[in-house]
Order: sequence, then C-alpha cells, then structure tokens
Amino acid sequence: MTLIEPTTGTHKDPAVVPPGLPDNRTMTSVRRGPVDIRSAVPVLDVTIPVFNEERDLEECVRRLHGHLRDSFPHGFRITVADNASTDNTLKIAERVARELPELVVVHLAEKGRGNALRKVWLASPSPVLAYMDVDLSTDLAALAPLLAPLISGHSDLAIGTRLTRNSRVVRGPKREFISRSYNLMLHSFMGARFSDAQCGFKAIRADVAQRILPHTMDNSWFFDTELLVLAERCGLRVHEVPVDWIDDPNSSVDVVRTALADIRGMVRLTRDLVSGRIPVPELRAALARGPLPASSRTAEQTPRSSLFGQLVRFGAIGAASTLAYVLIFVLFRTFLDPQFANFLALLITAIANTGANRRFTFGIQGGNPVRHHFEGLIVFGIGLALTSGALAWVHSTTTPERWGELLAVVGANLVATAVRFLLFRLWVFRLPANVPAQAGSPAQPASPAQPASPAQPNANQPAITEESTTEASTLTETAAS
Repeated sequence: MTLIEPTTGTHKDPAVVPPGLPDNRTMTSVRRGPVDIRSAVPVLDVTIPVFNEERDLEECVRRLHGHLRDSFPHGFRITVADNASTDNTLKIAERVARELPELVVVHLAEKGRGNALRKVWLASPSPVLAYMDVDLSTDLAALAPLLAPLISGHSDLAIGTRLTRNSRVVRGPKREFISRSYNLMLHSFMGARFSDAQCGFKAIRADVAQRILPHTMDNSWFFDTELLVLAERCGLRVHEVPVDWIDDPNSSVDVVRTALADIRGMVRLTRDLVSGRIPVPELRAALARGPLPASSRTAEQTPRSSLFGQLVRFGAIGAASTLAYVLIFVLFRTFLDPQFANFLALLITAIANTGANRRFTFGIQGGNPVRHHFEGLIVFGIGLALTSGALAWVHSTTTPERWGELLAVVGANLVATAVRFLLFRLWVFRLPANVPAQAGSPAQPASPAQPASPAQPNANQPAITEESTTEASTLTETAAS
C-alpha cells in the first residue's frame, strides 16, 4: 500500500500504525469517552474506496470536501483508497490532492472494498473513521447525525439505513427485493438486529476498530456485514440513521453476484463463530456495553429469543442433521442390525445437533456445555424411543425392504425433531430469569441502593449524549423535509 502526500506527491509506507493509536497486543479494554476535538489530529477521516471511477471521483471529492468544510466544525481529512484502478482514477485523485490539503490518496495493489477499508482505517490517526460510496447516493445531510453519537462517546458504530419508515429511497424493484431479502436472511439465520447491512454510509470509532478489524477476513462487499455482525456479538452499540438514498443507475456493482458472495460470506462467518476462530468472549469482555462492568458479566448471555429466527435456524440445522442421519444409518445398516444402526446414527447426529443449536440457534456462549449436552442426551433418548418404536412396529407388521425401514425412521425422526425444538427452547437452553441482560441491550435502571459502577465510564452522561444525537437527527429530518 502506498500513501501519496497531497503537497509533494511522494510515496511513503504506512505499514506501521501511526503514534497515538492503541496497540492491539497490549490494550486490554476500551473505555469510551467524548472524542478529543482539540487535538491537532483530524477528528474525522472519511474513506472513499474507488475502482475505475474516473468519471465520478472528482465531483464526489469536491462535493464532500465542500460539505465538510462548511458544516463540520472539527478537523477532517478525506482518504481516496484506489483499489488497483486501471484507468485514470489515481491520476485524477493525485491532481485534486495537490489542490485540497485535506485530501490524501492511498494506492493499493489489490482490489476489494473490505481490503481498502481495513488497511486505511488501521493506519489512520483519526479517532472517528467513516466511509461512503463514490457515487454519493446517500444525502450528505445524514452525515452529522451519523457522526454525533461517535464523537460524544454514546455509540461505537453508526450506519445509514435505507430500510426504515423514515428513510426516503429511490431505486428499482430488483435491488429493493434483493436488499430486503438479504437482510431478512441475516436476521433469520444469524440473529442480526441491524436493519441495513450494505448501505455505503458507515462510521466507527477508531479505538473500537483497532480491536475488531483484525478479526475480519472479507476483502470485498461482505466486509460491512462481517463488521456489523461481529460488533453486535461483541456487545457494541450500533446507531442507525435513516437516510435519503437515490440509486445510481450507472453503478458498476453486479447485484446478483454480490448477493451470492454475501451468502457465501454468511456461511464462512457462521463457521468462524462456531469454531471459535474469532475470540468473541474475550472481545466482549473488553468492549461490551451493558448495565454491568464487563468483568462482572457472566459468559453465558440471554439467548436470542425471536421464535421465528430460532425456528429458521433450528430448521436449517435439522435439515443438515437429518441428511447426516440418513447417510450414517444407510452406511451402518450394511453391516449392523437396524436398531443398532439407528442408535449410532442418532447418537452421533444428536451430539452435533445439540452443539450447533447451542451456539447458532440459541446464541449460547461459554457457560456449562457439559450440562447442555447431558440434557441434550436426555432429549436424544426421546428421539431414540420414537425411532426405535417405529422400526419395531414396521418389523412386527411385515418384513420391510430397506427403503421401508428408512421411511419409518425418517418419519419418526421428524416427529422427534419437533419435540427436540420444544425441549431445547423450554428446558435445555432456557436461562434463569436472573441472568443479566445481553450486552448491547438497553440497560436497566440502577437501583437507588446500587450506585453506578465506577468501571463504567461516562455513567452520568447518557442524557447529554442522547440529547445531542436526537438534536442531530431532528436537524436531518428537518433538512430532508
């Protein structure tokens, strides 16, 4: 990655994180507070990732620069991240950078929005980091309410959303359908709570970015989703701003191919979360917001309680488990009697099913997995009784073919699956009522006899930060009207 200075046009290597940024290896926790607006370092760094955007780049940069110069009261800089463009994008950016002292140009040899944002944000000295698409489809009037909660310390991330009632959006039905379908999948399969994953209008505090960006892997469009899902899992506060958004008819983004890549990204991210590649418990302990200090939170949090979402996730796991059960049963049936083959197939898939539902369907992390698996084996016994009974009934009435045995156990297994879901939801993964609320959920009022913990910074400031955020949002609504 090369950085082009606006005054000299020379290149330097920004591989080393600039002084003043937290070291990921030694920083143990993040304590939010208002951003120091008196520092000589620009408060805001807005990144514009570009690839072959010679037609729109200069107009975008000048328009954004003029808006920040006239309305943003603190220091800022704009970073154009050129992702291996093959046209005149880089030359245009360099020319404009020599004219605008707040403009910095970064040239990367690899393509990908995620790759560009990760590298630029990790090397930026600014305490607030943002990005937007080069077509500026989002009305810049939403920029102030996007940044206000981050500067005040109220929130950790802020995103523009096109999918709320207060948003004003102009785009074709195909993109609308794909966008809403994708976000529905995120809510159903991954338990996400944010409303719009892919709006190119986001901001994050640098102290938080330094902790979670190294754990993101996607280099393309799924980067946004990965960042938001990880932020929610770590108990960060995500602020949403309704935006006015007009689709760019000349956009070079292949919507269908991007959507398919996002689905593959969901599968990969789920695997990373389930396997523990991403150290969510450690990140949550250092970053999570909530009514209790991070050090006092239990590792086991309230499970994701949406019945529809649990049904969808349980159904997906159940389908995979049933397929695995059939394959194992058919394999073992070649050299074992049907009852023993059924027992082994059901035992293997039941253990895997309990673990997957614990992490994926009900969102349980930490806690006591041994207890859950023990209770899961009791549920397994009910399934074994149903399938064994079905096999015994089939053999008592006739001498069935292999497919007859298979139909009997699959039918009984479907009934056992419904029973399993009810027992998982109502017994195995149901937490006591006194378990602390999940990090990131609204804090409960403190008892008069229990003063706010000193470990929670700015405990006396929420009214002020909420008010500033509300005022900024009101200004945006007024301007949009």
